Amino acid sequence: MDRPTITPYVGQRFEASTMNAMRTLASVALWCAAAALELRAAEIAPPASALEWLTRPLSVAEAVDVALRQNSSILRGKADLEAAYGVVVQTRAIVLPKLRATSGYTFDEAIDKLSFSSPTNFPGFTGVGIDPSENKWAANISVVQSIYQGGRINSALRTAKLTKQQALLQYEAVVADTLLDVRVAYYDILLAAQQIIVQEASVNLLRKELEDASRRFEAGTVPRFNVLRAEVEVANARPKLIRAKNAHRIAKNNLANLLGYHVPTNVWEEIPLQLTAKLEAEPYEIDLPAAVAQALERRPELGVLRKAERLRKEEILMAKGGYKPSLELFAGYGARNTSFRDDFLQDVAGFNAGIQLNWDIFDGRLTKGKIQQAEALHERAVVDLDDTTRRVELEVRTAYSNFIEAQEVLESQKKVQEQAEEALRLASSRAEAGTGTQLDVLNAQTSLTEARTTQSVALHDYAVARARLERAIGQGILKEGERPAKP
Repeated sequence: MDRPTITPYVGQRFEASTMNAMRTLASVALWCAAAALELRAAEIAPPASALEWLTRPLSVAEAVDVALRQNSSILRGKADLEAAYGVVVQTRAIVLPKLRATSGYTFDEAIDKLSFSSPTNFPGFTGVGIDPSENKWAANISVVQSIYQGGRINSALRTAKLTKQQALLQYEAVVADTLLDVRVAYYDILLAAQQIIVQEASVNLLRKELEDASRRFEAGTVPRFNVLRAEVEVANARPKLIRAKNAHRIAKNNLANLLGYHVPTNVWEEIPLQLTAKLEAEPYEIDLPAAVAQALERRPELGVLRKAERLRKEEILMAKGGYKPSLELFAGYGARNTSFRDDFLQDVAGFNAGIQLNWDIFDGRLTKGKIQQAEALHERAVVDLDDTTRRVELEVRTAYSNFIEAQEVLESQKKVQEQAEEALRLASSRAEAGTGTQLDVLNAQTSLTEARTTQSVALHDYAVARARLERAIGQGILKEGERPAKP
């Protein structure tokens, strides 16, 4: 009897099971991938509180405050300041006493054995033999205080003080430069936003002119040339608007970077910063002699170089100290194992004190070379201070001249925009009445756009010139209460 074949059924069932398993595995894989993507997005996406700066209103003062907390240059400056404080601590170490502890153990098989024979005049004395121990240990703890180092102790105290002051001045210079960059970046955004408004207004005016020319062409009152010319003017104005929007985006990214913010990856184009300030010309009065005098007094860069020159003087004194002796006092307590007993723990201990004098009568001209180097560096520090002083004066004069220029340009543009608007109105009225031409209207529109652009640029230049002048004369430097804590 033939057996029934079941192979097709088994194959079909195996194939169906395999397909179901594959579908299940695919579903699981897709689910795992989706879960991984969600987890990764959760890890990358910053918390909602970290993104509040995107939409929070931001004034110039608030931008400066954020930069003081988060700007990379300022944070690096704080780290450098802390490092300088560490140098100050090291410099003071020569003045403070030192507590030293020493200990050691030695095994020495090569020792001398001592023996004493009996003298002839002492009958009955058989003599004594002494075998020193092969194991030796010693321990000592003492306080050492330098009392004279050839003038280097007082010089070290002065050097520590000068180093601390120099570090603070260097930090102030970093802060001043960074805050100037923040203010300029803020004003750049305001200018770019104003330029967008100007270019949008220009495009709208030209579109209205195009619509008017089209209506007149359809009515048969103007030729086709007027329509083509209006279309060309609209097309030429659009790139300026596009560039203005791009400048606005770049300016916002620049400010966000200066403020130490990380722009979220989901913000592709424009950062939605909301600036509350406006381009305004606040009165500012200062004469050049007063500006130069304030700069020479306040500029932290000059203060840094003055401290550097004095530090070089101290280095000369420190180097000359190599010709003089050094004197130290010490006092302590010591213990060692006795050499006359076999007991390893039997010790001899007691207090000790003394005075130590060190004097290199001839050091191979090492001190002479150090003095020569220190004197040359001091002379260079004097030259650097003199050169930087002249450059600061030049910077102040240049900044003052630029501020006067910006002030005069702004003053000259007060009524230009009103005049340009009135000229456009008259040109449009004459064109509608048939006594003017399309060229007059287009020229008036171009003049109005230029007037608006010049005025916004003048306001921006005035604000930037004032900020640079204030930086040049040392205004806005940190006050004593705003400085980092001293060690």
